[in-house]
Amino acid sequence: MEGNRFFPEVKGNFGFGLMRLPLKEGEVDSDELCRMVDAFLDSGFNYFDTARPYHGGKSETALRECLSERHDRKDFLLADKLTEPYFEKEKDIRPFFESQLESCGTEYFDFYLMHSQNSRNYGKFQRCKAYEACSDLKDEGLIRHLGLSFHDRADVLERILDDHPEVEFVQIQLNYADYGNPSVDSDNVYAVCEERGLPVMVMEPVKGGSLADLPDEADGVLRALGGGSNVSYALRYAASFPGVAVVLSGMSDMAQMEDNLSTMGDFRPLSEEESAAIERVRSIFSSMTLVPCTGCRYCIEENECPMDILIPEMFSALNANERFHDWTGRFYYRSSITAGGHGAASDCMECGNCEQVCPQHLEIRELLKEVAKRFESDGGKD
Repeated sequence: MEGNRFFPEVKGNFGFGLMRLPLKEGEVDSDELCRMVDAFLDSGFNYFDTARPYHGGKSETALRECLSERHDRKDFLLADKLTEPYFEKEKDIRPFFESQLESCGTEYFDFYLMHSQNSRNYGKFQRCKAYEACSDLKDEGLIRHLGLSFHDRADVLERILDDHPEVEFVQIQLNYADYGNPSVDSDNVYAVCEERGLPVMVMEPVKGGSLADLPDEADGVLRALGGGSNVSYALRYAASFPGVAVVLSGMSDMAQMEDNLSTMGDFRPLSEEESAAIERVRSIFSSMTLVPCTGCRYCIEENECPMDILIPEMFSALNANERFHDWTGRFYYRSSITAGGHGAASDCMECGNCEQVCPQHLEIRELLKEVAKRFESDGGKD
């Protein structure tokens, strides 16, 4: 497979995001992950993306077990991230970085990102001289390429890039459902990157899986094309942008891996007919009241909910209720609170901690009230 036009060492334009790994009895299913890693490499791709918060730190160690300890280092590329809760001052950054190297079983990272940059946390990165500290690590050969992942509006990105011209690439959320959505601002964020000639890494191309299981009307539009899966169109949409270097996909089983590899192994940009179909699907989505939650779980993994509410599951239930208008949403809701004794939507104390870290800037407290209204109207929480 040919090298990437932005980064020659990157093979192709597809990356394995280790955010939603296969699970077995609550733990990472190493056997399944090893099969997925091998299939990914055998198909000619080599870009792997992880971060300490993913699976509570188990993503990095699973990567070591299933990739670093089983394959020659020259055969794969690693991307990891500096995440806000893991440092409080500049002197904390190097020890944390070194712990990531150890967890991943590597001596360097090919790509390293300032994680989830936004107007709320950027000040801390500045105060702690995080960009400068990571630039020093790059000078030492411990980082090959320095970038950032971003969740905010375009003007915030412009400010960060003005402050830090050393940034080589930007990872953004880009999918056809969000494009043009002012709460995500991905169209303007992408434009900033393109204007500055910065390669884009795409996260959430399938919007946390939401673009795989489409409402019937939208599903019918794509099925009429007679082509690939719903996911294949979402991946190809993101990869068709000229400034995109890599599209990341978080895959949870071999079936998802095989479907994605069949799409990206022989990548073709969307045709005019397919682009028109995507526009029709986008119109259908815009007519529905859906919570734009991607299931990233930052709301419950970076800040512990005092009432132990599984917020992404709550919104998944609300979306399922809107899409299918049957028992599905209520079933999802009840499952989310009965398994493990988790909090109900109405248990929210409205502390707002979850909203501070939400990459989608959702009004979570108000949305939980809607969840409670929808599923607890019968007076029960079970």
